[in-house]
Amino acid sequence: MIIFSIPTSASCVSWYCKRTKDHSQPTLGNDLKFTEKYNVFWCDTDLKDDDKVIYLTFDAGYENGNVQKIVDILKEENVTGAFFVLDNLLINNEALVKEMIKNGNIVANHTAKHKDITTFNNKDELYSEMAKLEKLYKDKFGEEMQKFFRPPEGKINEKSLEWLNELGYKTIMWSFAYEDWDNSSQLSNISAKKKILENIHNGEVMLLHPTSKTNAAILKDIIRELKSQGYRFGTLNELCEKDN
Repeated sequence: MIIFSIPTSASCVSWYCKRTKDHSQPTLGNDLKFTEKYNVFWCDTDLKDDDKVIYLTFDAGYENGNVQKIVDILKEENVTGAFFVLDNLLINNEALVKEMIKNGNIVANHTAKHKDITTFNNKDELYSEMAKLEKLYKDKFGEEMQKFFRPPEGKINEKSLEWLNELGYKTIMWSFAYEDWDNSSQLSNISAKKKILENIHNGEVMLLHPTSKTNAAILKDIIRELKSQGYRFGTLNELCEKDN
């Protein structure tokens, strides 16, 4: 007999999606069903039959030359995405972030210091961490940061999602990611491209790390291949306007 462990409100769960082999959308595991109550968006399940959409998202904590390459490729291909950033990028690479914004990309909250949000004891502690980044963003760019949020390392629990929802955030997870975060252990360009394209599905929220040299090398090919398959690239505003 298989027994599913349903997390308590304080239990930390790491986000995941089970990959499919036929380009169909993944489904949520039982241990993630609680997220459906809290404005968590991870895949566009409300699509018209003739609409093929991919949502590009990037978790960017620092610049190593590859983030700039990613930003340049998006501009060249007339595509936008969402960058979830830490304070380090705003402090040390202000011009790059300004370019992201100018090009039409969304720059959103990944916490100031890449903190595990499930460790906060109350809503005020959580908001304090979020507000640090928002204030820095407003001070540097003169506008409010949009209230999209991605939890560092995909770690969540029901209590933190409840607080985020009460604070007006939309939590953006993903329906596809791959092992691209470790710069010392990168897949080959061929292997990475194959893995990404084999797992494409309509409505996909794709998570990439733009510090990856592999991603910087293959992103243009990925975008052009998806365009050739009839996909367009949507925005988080579009995704979150739909019913969750």
